[in-house]
Amino acid sequence: MTNNKGTYYITTPIYYPSSNLHVGHTYCTVMADAMARFKRLCGYDVRFLTGTDEHGQKIETLAKAKGVTPQQYVDEVVAGIKELWKTMEISYDDFIRTTEPRHVERVQKIFMKMYENGDIYKGEYEGLYCTPCESFWTESQLVNGCCPDCGRPVQAAKEEAYFFKLSKYAQPLLDLFANNPEFLQPESRRNEMVAFINQGLDDLCISRSTFDWGIPVPIDEKHVIYVWLDALTNYITALGYPDEPELYDKYWPANVHLVGKEIVRFHSIIWPAMLMSAGLPLPKQVLGHGWLLLGGEKVSKSKAAKGNDVVDPVVLIDRYGIDALKYFLLREYTFGQDGVFTNEVMLKRMNYDLANDLGNLVSRTVSMIEKYCDGKVPMATTSDEIDADLKAVATGAAAKVEAQMDKFAFNMALEEIWILVRRANKYIDEKAPWVLAKDEAKKAELDTVMHNLAEALRIISILIYPFMHTTSKEIRKQMGLWYSDVAWEDAFTFEMMAGEQVKKGNPIFPRLDIEKELEELAKLNPSKEPANVPLELKPEITFDDFDKIDFRVGLIQKAEKHPKADKLLVFQVKMGTEIRQIVSGVAEDFKPEEMVGQKVIVVANLKPRALRGMESKGMILFADNGKRCEIVTTTAPDGEVVS
Repeated sequence: MTNNKGTYYITTPIYYPSSNLHVGHTYCTVMADAMARFKRLCGYDVRFLTGTDEHGQKIETLAKAKGVTPQQYVDEVVAGIKELWKTMEISYDDFIRTTEPRHVERVQKIFMKMYENGDIYKGEYEGLYCTPCESFWTESQLVNGCCPDCGRPVQAAKEEAYFFKLSKYAQPLLDLFANNPEFLQPESRRNEMVAFINQGLDDLCISRSTFDWGIPVPIDEKHVIYVWLDALTNYITALGYPDEPELYDKYWPANVHLVGKEIVRFHSIIWPAMLMSAGLPLPKQVLGHGWLLLGGEKVSKSKAAKGNDVVDPVVLIDRYGIDALKYFLLREYTFGQDGVFTNEVMLKRMNYDLANDLGNLVSRTVSMIEKYCDGKVPMATTSDEIDADLKAVATGAAAKVEAQMDKFAFNMALEEIWILVRRANKYIDEKAPWVLAKDEAKKAELDTVMHNLAEALRIISILIYPFMHTTSKEIRKQMGLWYSDVAWEDAFTFEMMAGEQVKKGNPIFPRLDIEKELEELAKLNPSKEPANVPLELKPEITFDDFDKIDFRVGLIQKAEKHPKADKLLVFQVKMGTEIRQIVSGVAEDFKPEEMVGQKVIVVANLKPRALRGMESKGMILFADNGKRCEIVTTTAPDGEVVS
């Protein structure tokens, strides 16, 4: 159809090709693909960008360990990523690699523009560095001594570097959030970013000199441009900025940067500040989605490697088809919130919604038209309240889907479609066409029922197209609609079918034996962790070392969230005659109110330290069961020595 509603530019993050992608990455990309397909169907000129962020110390280290060059390493992984997106039928318009000459040259030009504007200077950086996140942190920003983003250990680092004057843009960024609240959604992410800025922005290290796998700084080739200036600029270098600006002029600013919540800060603080420095327009919106959780923990590449659950999307696609996986990811989870991924939840959703509801509706409708109408969709010549209700639900669905898609509420958009699917199934039960078929006097009413069911399925085939285009085409094929393209505006009209020859095909979603499928999935993905492997322990200590630790019973009298860190809780703990403040990184596992009154074990003679600006005098003991923290409790009086 003709694009006449203007342009729409949507991006995913560019993924870091340290290893193969997992189902968590597919979640973000499937959302972007569904939105791109939806906007195209509605008449927009869409540009959909994805790609890979290929530089950095971690890649250099991994390549060295494998005995290949960094370029050889990323080439192999990126080939796998592209193959995955091909398998998943992702409809991207461009795939940007940060090792491509078009990107390298343009990043250097952007660096020079910021440098000439006085926003880049040379200095020395000393801090705590997280290699997986490629981020520097101060002591106060760490959580339990580890990186606040990924929870891994950090190392002290000191080196000469170029810096971006990020601190200069603190107030313009606060003004951006205040004057344009839609810029960053959901609201909880925006509140986090405002709090982060208010605690003070440091200037940003944007070059490294201790490794060379990166884009050379154009004014000093001893340095390579550091990850975020290299990575974030892909959204405009892929459009040709600054030397071939035809696509840039057409599509920038982006309508949406779709990112995981762990990189919202980089996209909503660092990226806008860089664009301000370069004098360029800001993207219209940054949307931070939640994580998929396996057993309460974020899906990660390390979990995929260990085989903790089936997180390889190819395994799922091979068994259930691409549309079933896409439907599950979009239907099960609420945008912006974390969601638990289990095979059982996925299989039940496939059975109930796809096999029982949609698959059953298609099968019953086509079979009855073949049986009662010689396989041809008849005209409707009668009408009653039940017919009118089905028509109203069917013709009203598209507008409701649009309203939900405007909010990136994919699950609710699909729910609006399934209201129609369920209504059509109920219509069959209400009308009982098998009864009508026994009375020749009711042939006209039977024809109307068959016609209305065909029309409902035609509209459903349009509504589901952005989410499950292959299923949409199969439904249309069985309904004899092979002659017409899918057009969004046709979903608003009911009376469009008469005389189409239907032809029953294979079930579009066969019903699954869930217990059997769970067993098969377990066989396909057995635990890869061998038995009796020695634990990785810290350096050995003697009994004398252990005897120095003073364990005391503490009664938690007050608990509240840390004002500057979402992962930290601040406790007031009574130990006999003394009340102490202790800060712990357990906010993701416990609500403050459920901690009050708990008797806990405290390391009482631990040297005090500041955690995000608040002093912590001691450590509360928790046990990590692999899914979440558990409290180590006691019934002894507070203040008592624990031995």
